[in-house]
Formats: sequence, structure tokens, C-alpha cells
Amino acid sequence: MNKLAKSLLVVALLFGGAVSAQEAKTAPQRQVENVATVEQSPSFPGGYQAMSDFIGKNLKYPEQATKNGVQGKVLVSFVVETDGSITDVKVIRGIGSGCDEEAVRVVNAMPKWQPAMKEGKAVAMQFYIPFSFVLPKK
Repeated sequence: MNKLAKSLLVVALLFGGAVSAQEAKTAPQRQVENVATVEQSPSFPGGYQAMSDFIGKNLKYPEQATKNGVQGKVLVSFVVETDGSITDVKVIRGIGSGCDEEAVRVVNAMPKWQPAMKEGKAVAMQFYIPFSFVLPKK
């Protein structure tokens, strides 16, 4: 490799590193806690039973899943923010046939939660909910 090529490579690497460092400085960073680091986990308004009732009333068995005989559990993760809003909804383990999308729809329809607490302050925390899709027995 000649000197010019080496110099250009070094300049490119330095410039790329500077751009990455600048992006890292300007991007807002937020801390998302896990259950081991908080004093109080986030909670659905009214507690666990109210959440179960909400899911029971709002979760619809997808027609495609019924036709295909698809059953199983969909694991959804999301972040409960410091204001109780739900963000970053993702399917961790899905079963397809519309069930994954339905579980995400229900999570997105949930009201604001009570946020997790750490050292007396509200903190963002990742939360997981398994959704069971079971066809009725004939």
C-alpha cells in the first residue's frame, strides 16, 4: 500500500470515529431498568386482575390463526416510561397467523401504567407479558 493510500485510510478512520463520537454525544441516552434494580415494578392501573380483565376483553383470536389451528404463547416486551406510557413494543417469541400482531395491538391499547420506582423516583423499566392463544375445544 503506498503512502497516499495509507494516509487516506488513516484520515477516513479518524473522521469516521469522530462522526460516531459526535453522534453518541448528541443522541439522548435513557436508562431502562430491569426488575433486579428497582424497588417497585411498574403496574397496570388496578393491578394484575385489572390487566387480566383488560386483556380478556380486548384480545381477539385472529381469524387466520383459527383457520390454521394455530395455538401457543406470544411473548411481548415493552418499556413502561417514567410517565407510565408504553413504548418499544416488540414480539420476543411469536407464533404467527396474526397472533403476534394482535398481542402488540392490545399492549399498544393499554392505558398508562404506574411507573417503576427506584430511590423514590420514577424510572423506565422493561416489562414482559405472555399472551396465550388457545382454541376452544370442540
